[in-house]
Parts: sequence; C-alpha cells; structure tokens
Amino acid sequence: MHLPERIELERLIHAAIIKNISDETRQWLQEKAAGIQTENTSHILNSTFVMVPRKTGNKSLMAPVEITEKISVLAPGFTLQDWTIDRLTRFWLLMQIPSSNKSLYHNKIDTLFNAAEMNEQVALYSSLFILNYPADWQSRCAEGIRSNIGTVLEAIMYNNPYPSQNLDENAWNQMVLKAFFTEKYVNRIIGLDERANAELASILIDYADERWSAHRTVNPQLWRLLSGFIDEPMIPYFQKLLNSNLLADNQAAALACYRSSNEAAKDLLKAYPDLINQIQQNKLSWSNL
Repeated sequence: MHLPERIELERLIHAAIIKNISDETRQWLQEKAAGIQTENTSHILNSTFVMVPRKTGNKSLMAPVEITEKISVLAPGFTLQDWTIDRLTRFWLLMQIPSSNKSLYHNKIDTLFNAAEMNEQVALYSSLFILNYPADWQSRCAEGIRSNIGTVLEAIMYNNPYPSQNLDENAWNQMVLKAFFTEKYVNRIIGLDERANAELASILIDYADERWSAHRTVNPQLWRLLSGFIDEPMIPYFQKLLNSNLLADNQAAALACYRSSNEAAKDLLKAYPDLINQIQQNKLSWSNL
C-alpha cells in the first residue's frame, strides 16, 4: 500500500475507533500513540497492546457506512465485518510504529507476535497487510496458517489482502487446502480465483477423492478452483457432480464447466440447459452458491 493510501486508511480507521470509545479512552489512546511514535524501546507499545481491551472493551465494532465504503476502496476485499473495537484499536496502534529503522521495526513486531495471546494474535495476523516491509512477513503468515486456532486462521484467510499479495504458490496452496480442511468460508479469501493454479487443482482433486472415499461431502466451492484446469481425466468428476442428488453439486459442476475452456466439459454441460440458463441470467454464480 502506497503512503497516501496508508495515511488515508489510518485516518479512516481512527475515525471508526473514535465512534466506539469514550472521550477518556480517546485521550488515553492518543497519549499512548504519541509514545509509540517516539520510543526506541517497545515498552509503551507492548504495555498498550495488552491493555487495549481494558480501555476500549471488546464489543462488536459499529462503523458508519461512509467509513467502511471508503476503506473498501482503499483496500479492496478488506472489511471490518465481525471485528471488535479492541481488534481494530490494536490494528491502528500497529500503524503508529515508526519504520525508518528496519531492524528496530522488525524487533517490535516480532516481540508482539512472540508474546501474543489468542486475541492479540488475531489482531496481528489481521494486520499483516498494513505492516511495512511486507515480503518479510511471509514466514510469519505461513506459521499462522499452521495454527490450529480457528480465529487465527480466519484472521489470515478472511478478507485479508496479505496472503494473495505476498505468499508464494506453495504457501498459498497450503492455506487454501487448510481452509477447505477446516471448513472455513473459502469465498472470503481474497484472490481465490486469481491465484488458482494447476498444482492446487491437483491437490484439491486428491482431497476430493479422500472425502468421497470416506463417504463425506465436498465443499462445492472447491470446484471453482479446478475450472481453469479441467482435462480429460477430470471429466468423470464433473459427470458425477451433475448426476448427484445434491443441488449444490449440480450447480458447482455447471459453473466450473461453463467457465472452462475444455470442450469435453462444455459438451457435458449441454445436457443441462436449465443450469446454463441460470448462469447466463446471473441467477447462479460462485458468490451465491
């Protein structure tokens, strides 16, 4: 994120926070932010980060529409949906850390991560995309993906621009697979379609085979990531989906085949004109499946 956009995002985030805290808390926050901006140590940052919920509370955030709409323009895909006031306050505090000294900046962020309890981790992973030196946090993001804490995984996966912009293909694929494995809302992953790749398609086919072998269902959103990579060996999978008694399977297969460049997949779909019509009339899409 370029500096002008970052400055504007910080202003909007602060405006949203102010709407949710008392004047007394606002004054406390401004004093602490000033200290964070000037200290060479991490004492004020660390203590403030821990104290935030005691000062702001942890209620669900109430953000004016005009603020959330402007934020969505600055950071496409990012949303404050399901955020709490303490989470957003911690997000804003991270934007106050000076970054001119790279080593000191890294040390301050690493210290927060290493000492973080669950809710602090959620705030930190949610904030990856606004940290300076973005490429340097890839391993930290990958570490979070290995977590078994659901809220931490969601902080990384849901409406977070960082993974799609910075993870390499292997780490990205592992994140998407884990999203399916842990039954997350994969359609909240930014860049899901844009970063679809052949290796991921192969991984997900194997995963689908395992699910079916165990007589379990497969998340229909999985098939959207295979649409661009359908080949002859995959055709029986889509035939099975189209013959399924589950409407979601039928619809997922139709969407994948419709958007595929594979002629066999397109031919397969010709036997289902009702599904084709729904897609063409925008009544059926991955977003409403």
